Formats: sequence, C-alpha cells, structure tokens
Amino acid sequence: MTSDPDDAELIARSLDGDADAFVDVVLRHEVAVGAYLARRVGRDQAEDLLGEVWVAALTSRATYDRSFPDARPWLFGVAHNTLRRHWRSGRAEQPLADVTDLAPSWDPWTTVDDRVAAEPVLRRALAQLKPQQREIVTLIAWEDLTVADAGRAIGIPPGTARRLLHEARTALRSASGMAALLTDHTMMKEAK
Repeated sequence: MTSDPDDAELIARSLDGDADAFVDVVLRHEVAVGAYLARRVGRDQAEDLLGEVWVAALTSRATYDRSFPDARPWLFGVAHNTLRRHWRSGRAEQPLADVTDLAPSWDPWTTVDDRVAAEPVLRRALAQLKPQQREIVTLIAWEDLTVADAGRAIGIPPGTARRLLHEARTALRSASGMAALLTDHTMMKEAK
C-alpha cells in the first residue's frame, strides 16, 4: 500500500513536467489559504487574491525548500507577500473586523473566529500589535501553524518568531480590557 506523496514530492513532480502534481498541492491547501486571506481582507477580495497566490506559487515553486514535506507554511508566506503587495497598492492593513459572514467552507476555525467577532476587546488588542506580532499570533491561532512554521511563513528565523510571540502575548495580556476577557475565558473553561 503506497502512501500519498507529500507536498515536496508533488512540487518536484510539477517541476519535472507533471502538471497535475501542482494542482494536487492547490487542492490540499486552497481552503486554508483562502481562509487566511478572507480573515484579512474579506471574502470578495480574498477570492481575487487567491488566484494571485496560486500564480505566484506556481512561478516560484522552483525556490521551494523540498526538505519541508508540508508546503502550507510556504504557501502562507506567498499569501502574506501577496497581501503586502495588495496593501501597498491600496489602503493600510486592517484585520478583518467582522468575520461572521465568511462561508463555513472557507473557514475551518469558526469557533475561533466567532469568539474574535464576539469580543471587540480582543479585536482592538490585536489591532494594537505590531504587524509582525499580529501575523505570528494569527498564523499560530487561526492557521494552526507551529511557531517555527509561522516564522517561516513570514520569512523570519524561529527564534525571532518566538520572541515576537512572547512580545505579542505580553502586549495582549496588558491591553485594556483583556484581563477581564481572560478571566471570563478561564472561568468558562473551568466550568466545563
């Protein structure tokens, strides 16, 4: 019984001329990358940007480090860079304020998004973080990446990613209204 090829193998096959191999990578990760974009710019713009992400990934796949079997962090990096170009050409970066209208098929993390949408205090606290801190936190919390993979996605070393996560956690804990929010969350967890 053979196992499915990992992303690195599929990317290598696509570079060797197997056009369907890269399609398989896209199919594996399109929901996660689409949700990542939608949480940052809304569904309508995300649909447009998603096409740009796949074109950029396809054209730059030769630079993919095949020592990593999972391409998801790399694809989030491509999406992150696509978003940066989008924001430079338009309005300033703003995290999506209301994520409740996202289609469920686009968002595997609905419970996190519902909680964020329901808590304006947390949204304000996230908005106060430096962009790299916010990106590390959201890549870990919403995209379920490890700290090292989140750092890889935005092009920084794992140690720097850990530092940014620590700084973000510290800033979030001390943000106005967060102490009460964290106390409420802890009490709800203990009640279960």
